[in-house]
Amino acid sequence: MADEEIKSTGCCDDGTCGDGVSCLEGCSEKISNRSQKMKSSLISRLNRIEGQVRGIKGMIDKDIYCDDVLNQIAAVQSAMKSVSRLLLESHMKSCVANRLKSGETEVIDELLLTIEKMMK
Repeated sequence: MADEEIKSTGCCDDGTCGDGVSCLEGCSEKISNRSQKMKSSLISRLNRIEGQVRGIKGMIDKDIYCDDVLNQIAAVQSAMKSVSRLLLESHMKSCVANRLKSGETEVIDELLLTIEKMMK
């Protein structure tokens, strides 16, 4: 996790970032370089969640009892919260810590806003 860092990439001439998404802040896109272990863990968890969501769609299609569907939805929400906590921990230990060391104190406000959104 310590090998993560943030890079900024400039915008294209048309005012979009490298992936074609419109830039919102200062015309730069932040990129985290996650360790391969962290990437694999996150992708594995998200793949399982994706499978659960497909299963829920199938349950709806087959008119499965509502309570059973709701329990599966709760399981997906719990799994997503777990992914969020893992990513937040990694973010704080690497990206936020590195930016603070560089004197970028605005990262605190950014982090607080993110936590506020997560708590909704």
